[in-house]
Amino acid sequence: MRICSKLVGVGVLALMTGCSTLNSLNPFASDKKGDQPAKLVELKGSMAVRTAWKLDIGKARGYTFSPALTGNTVVVAGADGAIARVEAGSGKQLWRIKADTELSAGVGTDGNLIVVGGDKGQLLAFDMDGKALWKTQLSSEILSAPVVSQGIVVARSIDNRIVGIDAANGNKKWTVQKVAPPLTLRNAPGMIVAGTDVIVAQPGGKLSSMILATGAPRWDVEVGVSRGATELERVTDIGGAPVLFENEVCAASYQGRVGCFDLVTGSAKWTRDLSSDAGVAVDQLYVFAPDDKGALHAFTRDTGSSSWKNDKLAFRRLSTPLSYGRAVAVGDFEGYVHFLSREDGSFLARAATDGSPIMGTPLVAGTNLIFQTQNGTVTAIAVE
Repeated sequence: MRICSKLVGVGVLALMTGCSTLNSLNPFASDKKGDQPAKLVELKGSMAVRTAWKLDIGKARGYTFSPALTGNTVVVAGADGAIARVEAGSGKQLWRIKADTELSAGVGTDGNLIVVGGDKGQLLAFDMDGKALWKTQLSSEILSAPVVSQGIVVARSIDNRIVGIDAANGNKKWTVQKVAPPLTLRNAPGMIVAGTDVIVAQPGGKLSSMILATGAPRWDVEVGVSRGATELERVTDIGGAPVLFENEVCAASYQGRVGCFDLVTGSAKWTRDLSSDAGVAVDQLYVFAPDDKGALHAFTRDTGSSSWKNDKLAFRRLSTPLSYGRAVAVGDFEGYVHFLSREDGSFLARAATDGSPIMGTPLVAGTNLIFQTQNGTVTAIAVE
């Protein structure tokens, strides 16, 4: 079970390893035969998809890396320090560099600056040609991809300290220390920029909106509400990055809820019980969210009512989904990308990557959908 290797005690910043130990403590882990990943059946798809290009950027080594789009190019990174910029349409590599340290998070970019997290808590910045600009040391390990906007880089370290940094020189402009629960998932809750604010997903199932320039608070909201008698039962971290759509921000949490919230006030438009350690996808009509048992759910965006549920990918450790055209795409632990109908959840097509889990948040680049795997293959899948 994925959660087995992703629990960390924040107080000591120590990763709890050893699946057998955690399985004895974790009421959500199971050895039941019924919890084995569903086998894939032959699919006669009604949608044509093909692999447009692939690029090997290096293994993630237990971290989460997401590709970043800037113009008609994509910037990607891997744990061994490789960073590359490629043409989104063709996969042609424009440049590739090696950072002077191994990496743990990325990629963030505003089209002028590229930022990644080093495995010793360093924040590294490069220009759009791959030239190193500055390096800033943070208080602890960085797991979440930084964001860049309006001359500010925002980064979050595993001790739940959020820092605003001058994009020009790497100097710290503000620091906000948020309280974290004793036990959290070792995942990469993301951040997004919304106008003059930054919205940060945090341990404990919280979303925080802060003024980008100063770090001053706008609002805090609980996506997931802790329940249960033990610390394990109360783990309710947000999975993946929140998603901004028009005047709403939507997110999901582990052992918590999925919901959409008003961008200005943080008030809940709707919430539904759901347990997910992956992010959501949002489009004009729907919010798509995978649960921790491998079912993909579609909720209506205006009311949150259930539109459909596909449970034929049970226990295949689904990734953050992606809505595109008439389909919603979601990856699994064997590197397959499944295309389902937005309207009813039926299967439309399937594509393979490299056999390892799909990680991070995928993105749309023109007619290509771009996914990154744990083994470091960046795959662009064209929908025809």
